[in-house]
Amino acid sequence: MADATEEWEPEEWETDVAVVGGGPAGLHAALVLAQGGLDVVLLDESDTLGGQYYKRRAPQLAAAFGDFRPRGTELIREARAAGVVVRTGTLVWGAEDAGRTLFTSDVRTGSLGRVRARATLAATGAYERSLPFPGWTLPGVVTPGFALHLATMDRVPVGSRVVLAGTGPFLLPVACALLEVGAGIEAVVELNHPYRPGVSAIGGALRQPARLAEAARYLLTLARHGVRVEQGARVLAAHGDTQVAAVDIGHEDGGVRRLETDALCVGFGFRPSTELPRLLGCRTEPDRTGTEQLPVVDEDGATSADGLYVAGDCAGIAGVQAAGVRGELAAHAILRRLAPGRPSRVAALRRRARALDRFAALADRIYPLPADVVADISDATEVCRCEGVSAGEIRQAVATGWNDLHGTKAATRAGMGPCQGRECGHIVAALAGRGEAECFAARMPLRPLPMATTVAGQMAVAAGEQEVTDR
Repeated sequence: MADATEEWEPEEWETDVAVVGGGPAGLHAALVLAQGGLDVVLLDESDTLGGQYYKRRAPQLAAAFGDFRPRGTELIREARAAGVVVRTGTLVWGAEDAGRTLFTSDVRTGSLGRVRARATLAATGAYERSLPFPGWTLPGVVTPGFALHLATMDRVPVGSRVVLAGTGPFLLPVACALLEVGAGIEAVVELNHPYRPGVSAIGGALRQPARLAEAARYLLTLARHGVRVEQGARVLAAHGDTQVAAVDIGHEDGGVRRLETDALCVGFGFRPSTELPRLLGCRTEPDRTGTEQLPVVDEDGATSADGLYVAGDCAGIAGVQAAGVRGELAAHAILRRLAPGRPSRVAALRRRARALDRFAALADRIYPLPADVVADISDATEVCRCEGVSAGEIRQAVATGWNDLHGTKAATRAGMGPCQGRECGHIVAALAGRGEAECFAARMPLRPLPMATTVAGQMAVAAGEQEVTDR
């Protein structure tokens, strides 16, 4: 039998560019890079490419209901045809040397790998932002993204009587998708007032007619089904024994009403997945909302870490069109770096990116996240579901001297569970902080790994460090 080192010898890959993330940004970037003559490896943790936007239906469902977003299928086909090496089911759990070395693990077998690249593009996307409230851990309380996945991929409604709540334009397409598969929408509860905006917001929206038309289509669909968007309202609590059965909705005038429901979908937009670029030490700064730390990038996605680029929602939430444009801009920047002399026409892409960024800034103004939504979390409410830590325990830790984010984490174990703070970290930071945007430090492994894989991974990293020393 081979010894542990031999058994876990990582699979080595050498390439010009490693693209981490197979969503819109990563796919667009990989295609441009491969068409530019570079060797490209595209790594994605999922079994299929496409990310959350270009999800792929199972073959039997695709045969019955058709392709979901055919543009995604075409983009994937084009990338493969251009010569992109696709490694799905591959988790990037660590990195070093500004991303020139990526440590990977096969999500099915746990086997380790190492990718060495001349440049790395992080297109790791985003995940939904949740805010805790009493009853949010009940079965049947889910994110809007989960409900959308069931409706579009599996053609299954998350419930027969659904309440959608939170804030953001994402609630509208989720509600329409649920109606399409037969769910009843009890209410769409919007925290802000985006559909009666002020004069300045209207002026900005008129410069984005396609987005206005899209929102209008969703609102008309809801109106035809008798669904009204309740603005200036929020979920106060969910109730039930074995699953959610009712929800309390609070309104600005102080009124509270209770709705019966068997599914509650609550989401407050999206948070960028920045662990990889932060692990590699690139400079960060607060985003427009002051709630997230984003990698500092130039107009083409280059970070302060030489050879590391960031594109898509990882660089700031701006939507699928912006993700594709940002991916292409980063790809052209990498081509200029690694294959100088090739023509690179990016002026139109940069103009498009700036326009889309202006629209993202407008959305941030229309759908803000008020500070009181965190301040109002009751002490008894569980914040960290993985470790069972309440808001009161976090506040107590802050008050007794553990008055920074990482001290609070150490004292309470909040953020130390399987999600590693991706779900609760922003709440812990808000409760423990002093108003500035903070986040847990990014550390290897970036995602949970089986223990055997973790030990072997540490050995692989140590071996790499020794190799550098020997040189």
